[in-house]
Amino acid sequence: MILVLGGTTEGRDTVATLEQAGKPFFYSTKQGEQDVPLHHGTPLCGAMTAERMIDFCRQEGVRLLVDAAHPYAARLHQTVAETAEALQLPVVRYERHYPRHYDERIEWFPSYEAIVEQLLVSPQGGTVLATTGVQSIGRLRPLEACYTLHYRILRRDSSVASALRQGATIDQLCYYGEQTDAEALDALHPDILLVKDSGESGGFAEKVDAALSRGIRVIALRRPALPTAFRTVNGPYGLRRQVEALLPDFYPLHSGLTTGTYATAASLASAVRLLQGQTPNEVSVTLPDGEDIPVPVQYGDGYAFCVKVSGDDPDVTNGVEIRSRVRFTPSDEPNDHPETDPSVPISIEGGEGIGCITLNGLDYPPGEAAINRVPRQMIRNNITNRLHPRQPLCVEISVPCGAELARRTFNPRIGIVGGISIVGSSGIIMPFSNDSFVSSIHRCMNVAKASGADRVVINSGAKSADFVRTLYPQLPPQAFVEYGNFIGETLRIADELGVQCLSLCIMIGKAAKLAAGYLDTHSRVATVDTDLLVRIGRAAGLSEDTLTRIGQLTIARDLWNIVPPECMPAFAKEMLRLCRQVCAPLLPHGHLTIHLIHPPIQAVYTDLP
Repeated sequence: MILVLGGTTEGRDTVATLEQAGKPFFYSTKQGEQDVPLHHGTPLCGAMTAERMIDFCRQEGVRLLVDAAHPYAARLHQTVAETAEALQLPVVRYERHYPRHYDERIEWFPSYEAIVEQLLVSPQGGTVLATTGVQSIGRLRPLEACYTLHYRILRRDSSVASALRQGATIDQLCYYGEQTDAEALDALHPDILLVKDSGESGGFAEKVDAALSRGIRVIALRRPALPTAFRTVNGPYGLRRQVEALLPDFYPLHSGLTTGTYATAASLASAVRLLQGQTPNEVSVTLPDGEDIPVPVQYGDGYAFCVKVSGDDPDVTNGVEIRSRVRFTPSDEPNDHPETDPSVPISIEGGEGIGCITLNGLDYPPGEAAINRVPRQMIRNNITNRLHPRQPLCVEISVPCGAELARRTFNPRIGIVGGISIVGSSGIIMPFSNDSFVSSIHRCMNVAKASGADRVVINSGAKSADFVRTLYPQLPPQAFVEYGNFIGETLRIADELGVQCLSLCIMIGKAAKLAAGYLDTHSRVATVDTDLLVRIGRAAGLSEDTLTRIGQLTIARDLWNIVPPECMPAFAKEMLRLCRQVCAPLLPHGHLTIHLIHPPIQAVYTDLP
């Protein structure tokens, strides 16, 4: 069981992440006013002392604490730490995103008392707008002796009541949600803005930027330090991976990292060794969405490497070494201002086992290494933002067994020769999403479109591939794309890319599921509807005896043996009619031809637009 301490945007994200598991957990908030949809989680309301939290965790068998509370909830953080120590429980802290660099004009203070003392030492008078939360009102009220104070709070009954109890008046209150930060500043014209370091989800940057652009003095309260035992994450992927590591049985399937993330981690570690002489056994990689993920790294002779773990959605690269060698490249002069001008070039090359692009339609032109656009951006951004190199660098990615692995991938079909691709758009492999396969479909469709062929032919996979090519002998190999189970995704991609003519080749088992409306024909999603097959058979004029046999079948491909050959054209026509009804809306701008095929006997039934 997991106990989440929430009440924040991060708490909401935690709920969404844990709900993916379909397992029970507890979600605790102080006021109970946050509207969070809970399907498997149980809500708890009310502040907990350490003694109460310890008792609760013992009674409910809690094995993990997730602290997703406000960063300034110092008392709660300490309560969580005491509970964890008493029961020897791990704690995952879901932290916010914070700017890497702060404006030097911000004045930082460690406490409210220090802020009050500073402003009262030599009071200049004027107006102060405090955005530091309703709980800070009582601590800031001494400033009212010399300043006009306004407090910006949430318009909730409990917040307004708390403000009034602390001595604020209604006239002093203004509310989030009724004005933007800029509008609030323009309405009140404060001389000073008081803020907390509330990160991206708290709108820290927006408040500060709006104030500084208007010449308003900004005073900020520093975040309290978190207990050192907390394991910190700052996004849903990191949270899920920590839960998978600490409670392996919570999620039925585990996530993994893409080749792009491992290539980035190896490159960052290699650059750290080159520029700083250090060899950390773990580096933090920033994903495209800004989340930071820790990745273990190792070292060889002049390079760093990672061993890829794909989770429970494994591919051929699971368990392989992904290496990176970083070296200096010649430069006329060094960059003397790397933090303000991070424009040092970083070139990226493919080494052993990295494929070479030979056809148009991919992220880069023929002749380039098959390292996709997003992994290249990740490599450059992580090295630049974390290390600020002063000289140009060259990053060489290699996978020693890549040439052999590539034979088991889509690469030869889309014109990538000699090795594998470094891919990944999110940096994470989620086992339920099959993102890697859909990404492969997208790349293949791009290449098919770029080949100049007047038609793209999609089929389910290797069993039918050779037979399907005999239907369109005039088309180049790149015009044939495998959809696996993802018929709907493939049609959407084709429409997105502007494919004008598309042929869908499908065997009868998948056709039976497609006719029933299943655009993903995987067995975990779709089942054969025998009642529908009976209706199709009746519309085709089949005998009652044949209809009875259809109603009793367990495998759809047995239809080839059940339906009499002379009746199959009528049966296929009705099945394909239903398939077209399902598919046509996904390709509204193209011409769709559907072939029902049976490769063993080379049977083909066609539905034309």
